[in-house]
Formats: sequence, structure tokens, C-alpha cells
Amino acid sequence: MTTTSTLWGGDSGRQVTCIACGETLDREDAREYDKHGDRWDREGKRFEYLCKSCHRECCQQSRDGLEEMLVAADAGRTDRGTFLRRFCESTTDNESLD
Repeated sequence: MTTTSTLWGGDSGRQVTCIACGETLDREDAREYDKHGDRWDREGKRFEYLCKSCHRECCQQSRDGLEEMLVAADAGRTDRGTFLRRFCESTTDNESLD
């Protein structure tokens, strides 16, 4: 679920869904997830949410270029095997460029 975030305190009583496990929870019990990796730049953005448990398990590494790689590998638009093959190929290609 994506929703437009308001200033702190404006989300009281609202329900959101964790994008990792599907749990529905109160907004104040959730953590914002910004797929672009910059949750402090809030203007015009729509945030997704993680429950605290899933947030703790999240990798906190840089996500620079991740969204573009997922789109290029057809995430959500192709079968799992094809997606994984394409994604792995693109990560291998990117590592050789470093």
C-alpha cells in the first residue's frame, strides 16, 4: 500500500500494510520505506510501509540504482525465474563496471 505521507502526527488512526509481510497495522506502529532511499525529501512523494519486525530485518545498504535494475529485470511483470536470472545478470554486469 502506498499513501501520501503527511507531517508527523497527521497519520493518527490510519491503517497501512507492510509491503514485506502483508500485515495491516496502525500507521504510528509502522516504519516508512522510500524506494528511492531518501525519506527526508518528502515533497510530492508516496511512501510505502514496513512493520517494525520487517524493518529490523531490512538491509540498510545504499539503494542507488536498485529501482532502475528492478524495472529493467521486469520485476512484477514476469515469472520469478526469468526475473531472478535478469536481475542476477544485471548485478554481475554492474559489479564488473566498478
